[in-house]
Amino acid sequence: MALNDRIEWNAEVLAGKPVIRGTRLAVEFIVELLAQGWTYDDVLQNYPGIHIEDIQACLQYASDVLHAEKLYPVGV
Repeated sequence: MALNDRIEWNAEVLAGKPVIRGTRLAVEFIVELLAQGWTYDDVLQNYPGIHIEDIQACLQYASDVLHAEKLYPVGV
């Protein structure tokens, strides 16, 4: 899945945070709902303008960001 098809960054929408394309639903918000125990169906019922592929794109984005994160110990 190409994230650019589902996720967009626009400085004029939520201060440039990544959102589901065409919405003001931030990736972090969707991931947070899932972390709180919401199911895909819960999200889709409460936000009928999005699709299951949008939720999957949010999770893929989060995964990509975490994989790219590097931590370097400073002065042990």
